Amino acid sequence: MNESSLAPSPNLNPDQNPILQGISTELPLFDQIKPEHVLPAIDVELAEARKVVNRLMQISEPDWDSLMLPLEVIEERLGRVWGPVSHLNAVCDSDDLRPIYEQGVAKMTEWSSQLGQNEQLYAAIRKVAERDDFAALSTERQQVIKHALRDFKLSGAELEGKAKKRFGDIQMRLSELATCFSLHVMDATRAFELHITDAADVAGLPESVLASAQQRATQAEKESGWLITLDAPSYIPFMQFAENRKLRETMYREYVTRASCGELDNGPVIDEILALRAEAAKLLGFEHYAASSLASKMASDVDEVTGFLRELARKSKVIAKQEFAELQAFAAAELNLDHLQAWDVAFASERLRLKTYAISQEELKPYFPEQSVINGMFGLVERLYGISMRESESAPFWHESARYFEVFDSSDTQIAAFYLDPYARAHKRGGAWMDECIVRWQRPDGRLQLPVAYLVCNFDAPVGDQPALWTHDEVTTLFHEFGHGLHHMLTQVSELGVSGIRGVPWDAVELPSQFMENFCWDRQVVDLFAKHVETGESLPDALFNKMLAAKNFQSAMIMLRQIEFALFDVLLHSDRNGDKTVQQLLDQVRDEISVFSPPAFNRFQNSFSHIFAGGYAAGYYAYKWAEVLSADVYASFEEEGVLNSQTAERLRKELLSIGGSRDIMDAFIAFRGRKPSVDALLRHCGLSS
Repeated sequence: MNESSLAPSPNLNPDQNPILQGISTELPLFDQIKPEHVLPAIDVELAEARKVVNRLMQISEPDWDSLMLPLEVIEERLGRVWGPVSHLNAVCDSDDLRPIYEQGVAKMTEWSSQLGQNEQLYAAIRKVAERDDFAALSTERQQVIKHALRDFKLSGAELEGKAKKRFGDIQMRLSELATCFSLHVMDATRAFELHITDAADVAGLPESVLASAQQRATQAEKESGWLITLDAPSYIPFMQFAENRKLRETMYREYVTRASCGELDNGPVIDEILALRAEAAKLLGFEHYAASSLASKMASDVDEVTGFLRELARKSKVIAKQEFAELQAFAAAELNLDHLQAWDVAFASERLRLKTYAISQEELKPYFPEQSVINGMFGLVERLYGISMRESESAPFWHESARYFEVFDSSDTQIAAFYLDPYARAHKRGGAWMDECIVRWQRPDGRLQLPVAYLVCNFDAPVGDQPALWTHDEVTTLFHEFGHGLHHMLTQVSELGVSGIRGVPWDAVELPSQFMENFCWDRQVVDLFAKHVETGESLPDALFNKMLAAKNFQSAMIMLRQIEFALFDVLLHSDRNGDKTVQQLLDQVRDEISVFSPPAFNRFQNSFSHIFAGGYAAGYYAYKWAEVLSADVYASFEEEGVLNSQTAERLRKELLSIGGSRDIMDAFIAFRGRKPSVDALLRHCGLSS
């Protein structure tokens, strides 16, 4: 990026800039923010931040109040400026915002790189750590300082001369490439749509799926028919239910080759990202990028991660082979599919599930209307943690389908809030996630800042005047993201750097979210949210029992698929040989792990945003690592009572409320009374020997 693109933006009156106003308001002013506000706001705050840092470096005897607290203020103010912009880019992408966002990324990356490499600031924080009164600081403040020193090292603060400049340049370029990768995936997903006008071509699709497809066609101003897109709520049910094999193949090819050709090809982007990550790691003195990534995680080294993954694979593969052999035999005998192809697997699996358990996701959807699910989820956490949620219409919104809820404790005192944006739509990033809007913090003026979360999903929207009906998988996804939200909102930490999910090792951050998923399979909890959309009756015992029986359908195959992703990721960032392409390494991992390899044209890696545009590089294993922890935590509820508020209070005290202020393994042991075991996970997945 040339120098002129980083030049200050034209001055606008800061008093009239809603992004800057949002620094001091309770919530970001989403209903007022426009693209032209972004760069001026960033420039104003970065200029002020640089002035403050220059002053801080002149302090001869720095301590917490004189150095660390002003740095927290800078972090908070910049977060209030950039956070809403980053969020809008994810949920309301537009041609006007996109170039502005890319320039903002460059400015913020340049700032982060310069700050992280500031040796004077690094030396000043070391002085604070070496003070005689360091031990008298709270545990939270000590952790903030320890994390800051570690992060300075990982940001290249100890580098000198050309190495330091090169490291900074790499970080800038990596930021550009991550944005580029993400936009390529988003654009490639939007670039294809299948408009069907012949009813024979939608044979097999359930009524609810047809209604959604018809509504999409209407919204896209098609005169008739059904519109199928590559967004998950459209693509997944089509692959599960569409009887037209040729159209399934078409959809599959389009989906797995996203961002793999032409101007949107992520292949060169991946190669450059990997090369730059490896170079940056070596500049810091690490053997490879995976080693630098693991420096801030629970797992100690690559051998521990690969050993963990391969052990899980070994315990799953025998059953996975049996599952796939069963699927092949069923497809040949009952579906006339002698040669099972990748675009047949979801379809054949759904038919096999239906035959074996006489149940499908679509059959369950009438029992999972949106508001019933949300109310039931709220009822669960109220019983566990004594908190309650109330919807408010007063918050500023970015889209008409977004909602806002305030969270209260048992004494009716507000402790947090969150936004919920549940539906898939154009110009919204795919997937589901939780992110910080505002972080809990004891401000310098003494006021306690309450945490606010974003909970974002991509589920089917209501059709006509009917409420949104969700699959059980989507309900589980909502519970998962709400678990992340609780981790952020139930924190009792008052220091910004270790509050909520901040400072939590990446391979432990999924623990609260995966823990919440377990409740979606418990009868007492299901009765809280499963209410038929028309009659209001609970899920019948027969249906629940079928759902439970089908819970671990193909669980070993699913386990191996996640291990495949995780092992590919960690090997890609560590043991990748110079003569082996990304595709060749992925093929090698599939040969070792999977029981069914996709066709040669599959370019899964080109849309693997978690590791190339998210925070999971050399860390995708965290999902399985944290799943072991979460399953073991849930086992304690199984032992003591699934709705046992005392067990929940212990979990809240030892794990959910501590943020990054304490070693997570110590916290786990304090809760469970021992180190984690894989036994509960294997049992929950039906893979116990």
